[in-house]
Amino acid sequence: MRSLFLALLADESRYGYEIKQALEQEFGELLPALNAGQIYSTLARLERDGLVVGQSIEGDNRRKRVYELTAAGRAALTGWIETPVPGTRLKDEFFMKLVILASAGLAEPKALIAGQRREYLQSLRDLDAMVASDGPRPAAELLAEGAILHLKADLEWLDLIEQRLPMQRESA
Repeated sequence: MRSLFLALLADESRYGYEIKQALEQEFGELLPALNAGQIYSTLARLERDGLVVGQSIEGDNRRKRVYELTAAGRAALTGWIETPVPGTRLKDEFFMKLVILASAGLAEPKALIAGQRREYLQSLRDLDAMVASDGPRPAAELLAEGAILHLKADLEWLDLIEQRLPMQRESA
């Protein structure tokens, strides 16, 4: 979120609430709910780190502050823009859970896979409903469609796991 905040402050100074509104405008329901505390604690950390500077608004008894990027903030933003997001995700929580619990005999692999499949299918239904109800928000729609493609690949991966991994512990 830090880098998103920097990007939103790149062209103009903003209040915390304006940052929240801009994110909600682009991503709608797909954005995890942001509360004011999250927004202002992130801005406080950015200010502490010298990436933004906040200025109090004179005469505002609510202690409203407007934030803008510093030179260090612009440099951090440039670094974020120029650095690709990692493509591999070898640290998959479900797969690690499956392997460790199965090897320890703490869970039945087929049951874990079936539960995960139900979770992925429900997530697909939820995303489809969000896309249908969210209206014409191109960024939100593309984000949802990307998540849908990942979920479909994860469902295929579950099939592959079932085919390749031993599903029963061998008796000693």
